[in-house]
Amino acid sequence: MSDTTQSPLPRQVADAYVDDLIALDPITGTFLGVAESSSRLPDLSPAGARRWAELARTTLARLATAERAPGGDSDVERRCARLLRERLTAELAVHEADEHLRTVGNLSSPVHAVREVFTVTPTATDEDWAAVAERLRAVPAALEGYRQSLALGLERKLYGGPRATATFVGQLTEWSGTGRGWFDEFAAAGPDALRGELDAAAAQATESVRALRDWMRDVYAPAVEGEPDTVGRERYARWSRYYNGTDLDLDEAYAYGWSEYHRILGEMRTEAEKVLPGAATPWEALKHLDEHGTHIEGVDAVQEWLQGLMDEAIEALDGEHFELADRVRQVESRIAPAGGAAAPYYTPPSEDFSRPGRTWLPTMGDTRFPVYDLVSTWYHEGVPGHHLQLAQWVHVADDLSRYQASIGMVSANAEGWALYAERLMDELGFLTDAERRLGYLDAQMMRAVRVIVDIGMHLELDIPADSPFHPGERWTPELAQEFFGRHSGRPADFVESELTRYLSMAGQAIGYKLGERAWLLGRENARRAHGEAFDAKAWHMAALSQGSLGLDDLVDELSKL
Repeated sequence: MSDTTQSPLPRQVADAYVDDLIALDPITGTFLGVAESSSRLPDLSPAGARRWAELARTTLARLATAERAPGGDSDVERRCARLLRERLTAELAVHEADEHLRTVGNLSSPVHAVREVFTVTPTATDEDWAAVAERLRAVPAALEGYRQSLALGLERKLYGGPRATATFVGQLTEWSGTGRGWFDEFAAAGPDALRGELDAAAAQATESVRALRDWMRDVYAPAVEGEPDTVGRERYARWSRYYNGTDLDLDEAYAYGWSEYHRILGEMRTEAEKVLPGAATPWEALKHLDEHGTHIEGVDAVQEWLQGLMDEAIEALDGEHFELADRVRQVESRIAPAGGAAAPYYTPPSEDFSRPGRTWLPTMGDTRFPVYDLVSTWYHEGVPGHHLQLAQWVHVADDLSRYQASIGMVSANAEGWALYAERLMDELGFLTDAERRLGYLDAQMMRAVRVIVDIGMHLELDIPADSPFHPGERWTPELAQEFFGRHSGRPADFVESELTRYLSMAGQAIGYKLGERAWLLGRENARRAHGEAFDAKAWHMAALSQGSLGLDDLVDELSKL
């Protein structure tokens, strides 16, 4: 453990945990901007997981002592302690159930993290590239550790889903390439002075990807064939706690998803009539927009357009609805590396802001991009969504703790804010025409459908009798994909990627809508408490500056602001 002062307070315990975690997980260190992490990768074997669990248990014991110290019960210490305890307890519950021995997916797995970290590893100098070469040489050991974890899972009859496995094998095949793989292409941008070293290290990394692909295809996939893709109520409740920071009433959440489905559908029909009078469904109107709506042509053009959209949002919102520091105003639009999932995503700034926050668009091979599908999504991923929240946490880290500003994030808090941000832009009048507003409502519908199908298929619930889709039948992944496809303007490959994501990240997808509900309730409670004196800008900045909280605590804290 790292040294701390005598009788540390909860925030000191939390920050010591961050230091010790970075020593175990250099990927976390790189995302935080720790230069010393750039040459290493974590131990993804069962032994590495045990070392993390030991750290988590030791930290919880130290936290209990810190809370009894003078000053340990102040508001700032209390919020940090509450978050640290909730997060480590939820993470340990997942670990103790051996979930790390069956982690296979198309978006979030240890191997995805290994590849993604190279996209944020510094590459400005020859010294940076020397560290990259060392990190490339560490890829084979990291992937072998991951294989050992999955192999132990097979021994214990703990299986990843067959659908996620098949998708992952396909991704590994794409990353390994037919001649030069993804790591080879990445290393090709390095300096000539290190060309031989980089090429050799990249070749080793690529070969390890191929070896993992072959094992997944030839050993793992046959072993899990016929196993369920869904997780059942017990595992779902555990993962739901992990992603949402609360023990949800899953049946109530399922019913809420249906109520939102019916509300949003009514609004979509209104906007669809404006886009395409007489359209049989809103999605017929969206298909019309796919062909005849506003588009951006070209990958470079869409990257530039998305940058402009975020810059315009910052100019319009700053000073009026938010109060942004100069460094929070900086955000970059990027194109995502090929071979990943279909969903856009965001990466937060480094702790010193030397690497700004970035949004990432997977093109999936497309070169023509409909605007209706981009505007609300970039309000979600960029401004005022993920970027304003996560960059603000980094900006006020000295007032919180390093833990609260970075790795203590609760998914439903962040995704709930980002979905709230989409709604806020609608409330503020930024969705200026039926085309953009129908796209926003389509995105809202996707989040309501996520609640329905994620809970429905994993818990094998019945479809309500008043549903327009297979009433009275029991959810299956196949029905979920059909239902999602019928209620989305997105292409079939996106829908398929999303369903694979939900199957391999049970409980994560529901946090968008349930998190948004928490943010809206907290705002409404604060507005009622303050009456006419309620200041939305002040509330937004206070809310964005308190760090992450699970949904158990979020409404309570937001209501007090």
